[in-house]
Amino acid sequence: MTHCALKPVKTTTQWDIFCCVVDNYGDIGVTWRLAKQLTKEYQINITLWVDDLNSFSHILPPLDPSLNSQKHDGVRINLWSEPLPVNYNAADVVIEAFACNLPNAVVQAMHAQHEAHKQDTSVPKAPVWLNLEYLSAESWVEGCHGLPSMQNNGLKKYFYFPGFTGNTGGLICEKDTLDQRNVWQSNLDFRHQLFNKLGLNNIDDNDTVISVFSYETSALLRLCKLWMQSDNRIHALIPKGRSLNSLQSLLPCAINDLKVGQQVVHGNLTIHILPMTDQQSYDQLLWSCDVNIVRGEDSFLRAQWAGKPFVWHIYPQEDDYHLVKLAAFMDSYCDNLSPQASNIYRSLNIAFNKEQADTAAQEWQNLDLIQPEMSLHAQQWPIYILNDADLASRLVQFVKNS
Repeated sequence: MTHCALKPVKTTTQWDIFCCVVDNYGDIGVTWRLAKQLTKEYQINITLWVDDLNSFSHILPPLDPSLNSQKHDGVRINLWSEPLPVNYNAADVVIEAFACNLPNAVVQAMHAQHEAHKQDTSVPKAPVWLNLEYLSAESWVEGCHGLPSMQNNGLKKYFYFPGFTGNTGGLICEKDTLDQRNVWQSNLDFRHQLFNKLGLNNIDDNDTVISVFSYETSALLRLCKLWMQSDNRIHALIPKGRSLNSLQSLLPCAINDLKVGQQVVHGNLTIHILPMTDQQSYDQLLWSCDVNIVRGEDSFLRAQWAGKPFVWHIYPQEDDYHLVKLAAFMDSYCDNLSPQASNIYRSLNIAFNKEQADTAAQEWQNLDLIQPEMSLHAQQWPIYILNDADLASRLVQFVKNS
């Protein structure tokens, strides 16, 4: 049975982040990056509660899924099960990632802290309770960011919306990310070393290299067939997972029988089977490719920090609402592009997401017409959208103001 304890007068700042792993890597990818950044840059004691340590271990290989509690990169990682496997003490800040619904023990501990403070003001107040929402470029986000919601038990929960403007919660980007990327991209030796580490062979510096981390879509198969006919060699770097479900007809065996490092050659296209990597290696992979096809939220954002052209395969939602979110981002991303570049880039992303395979192939060919403009835009975009403040810094300030 889990026991709830009141928090003593604090000497250090303790934040708890709760995450339900959805779609294997998306939600945990975001929360793990945030936890590491808050620990490293703000010296906050972070406990990350995760309900699926097996999936988490794919992006954090040293993680031991059999342990209820362990520490990595300065972050305490606890298994989130019901009941909680370790005693819970109320933290200073409690974040539920993506409306994951906190365990009863946590809500009870926060409420007990709240009631104790009402009786004795020397007892710390209830934790600042935040719901970290999904990233969206939609205009309504500015009006909803930071709004409080009174709960039936008297606690107050704030809704924290990441976003692309100064009136939102910002974007997860570590302070040294862009500098590290610039150093990496200025020296091809780093790329060579990474490719060797990942078992990627026979890639010349003049070849086109594309990373692929998408959901299932017939558009990907159509693009691969186009790449086979390319005048130049193209390498598609694909981890075992959902992208390959769309390419079974091109593979020599069942997906489960593919080996990491295996190469499948069709014409001028070579498909390389990648291992799953930790987040640092994935960032470096994005920095090393010419184009990145990404999905969800975490890899979508990291592709933007890579400063390379990318295609975003957004997570499908009911009633095609994801297409509304895609259009909102396209409006923002394409705002400073020429009409020609804007039209081609929008059409490519929409076609990829709507499985309009032939249109996606045509617009991919049209990328050659706008390549210099898109490459320059991809480099300038991260500087423009950070607005001098990333999500972690805005989040810390929000908590102070609360």
